[in-house]
Amino acid sequence: MSKANVVDSSGWLEYLADSKSAAFFAPAIEDTAHLLVPVITVYEVCKKVRRERGENEALQVASLMQSGQVIDLDSALAPDAARYALPWADSLIYAIALRHGATLWTQDEHFKDLPGVKYRAKQAATR
Repeated sequence: MSKANVVDSSGWLEYLADSKSAAFFAPAIEDTAHLLVPVITVYEVCKKVRRERGENEALQVASLMQSGQVIDLDSALAPDAARYALPWADSLIYAIALRHGATLWTQDEHFKDLPGVKYRAKQAATR
């Protein structure tokens, strides 16, 4: 891959869980030279991992996520993100992807038909 990539929180969680959808997100996450990681994504993923697996796991995940280029939020991003009829965090993540000319990788349906998005429907878990 040569184009920049942003993986939303659900994609990171699928990858970390090695779920049925992990292989879809792996190319973007593992191409760290082109991986952009919005700081809000680090927050969302770490919060969930901390709640489910503890502090140590959350710190390890944060370290892994920082193998890409972490993108901070700034005040210029707010008006860009406000254009999109998405939940606030998703609007910010999408605006970051667009600002950097990156592809956004997701399984969240509300991104499905937006430009610059690689979407894959969430796969049902099997046990």
